[in-house]
Amino acid sequence: MKTDILAFGVHPDDVELGCAGTLIAAVAQGRKVAVVDLTRGELGTRGTAETRDKEAADAAKIMGVHARENLEMADGFFQHDEINLRKIIVAIRKYRPEIVLCNALEDRHPDHGRSSKLVADAAFLSGLRKIETEVNGIKQEHWRPHYVFHYIQDRYLKPDFLFDISATFDQKIKAVLCYTTQFNTTDTSEPQTYISDPDFLNVIRARALMFGKRVGVKYAEGYLTTKMIAVNSFDAFIQQTT
Repeated sequence: MKTDILAFGVHPDDVELGCAGTLIAAVAQGRKVAVVDLTRGELGTRGTAETRDKEAADAAKIMGVHARENLEMADGFFQHDEINLRKIIVAIRKYRPEIVLCNALEDRHPDHGRSSKLVADAAFLSGLRKIETEVNGIKQEHWRPHYVFHYIQDRYLKPDFLFDISATFDQKIKAVLCYTTQFNTTDTSEPQTYISDPDFLNVIRARALMFGKRVGVKYAEGYLTTKMIAVNSFDAFIQQTT
C-alpha cells in the first residue's frame, strides 16, 4: 500500500494521544494513512497485550486509517539494533510514505525517545538500496520518506510547527477513549496510574488548547523536525476566506 503518512507509536495509544487529530484530518482530506505500533504495550500496569490489541483496532476504526499493524518488539526492552531497524525498514518500504510521524525526541517514558531515534534512523536506512529486505519472498524496493516529524507527548517541547485539529479534536478523544483499560477509568480492580486518572484527559485538552491559542485556532497538535522545510508557495500560509 502506498501511503501519504505513516505514523509510528512505540505503544498502542501513543499515536492516539500524540497525533490522532492530524491523522483524522488527513484521512478526511483524502490522504492514505497507516499506523505501525512497535510493541503491544505488554508492560503497562493496566490491561494486557490482548486487550490493547483490541483497543488499538477499535481506535483505528475511529481514526479511519487504512491499515494498522504491530511489530511486536519487546516493550521496555527493545534495542536500537539491526533486527529492530530492519523491522521498521520493512514497514516503511511496505507503506512507502511521504511523511513519517513518530514519538517525541525525549519524554517522561524512556521508550518514547529511544523509539524516536530508532524510527528516524530506519527512515534514512530504508533509502539505501544495498540494504535488502523482502516480504513473502518478494524483494522490496528501497524507499526514503521526505520528512520525519516527531509529535509532542507528555513533556512540553517547543514545537517547530502546529497542525490545526479544531475540527477533529472530539474524534481524537473518542479514539483515545477506545483504550478503556488505560484512560478515564475509576475501575479499582487494577492500580490507578498516571494516565488512568480521569484528570489526565484534561491535560490532553489543555495542551491542545494551548497550542491552538498560539496560532489562533481552538485546538492544535505540535511537531518537531530535525530537517529544515522548504516551500515554493505561500498558499498554505494564506488564510482562505469565504
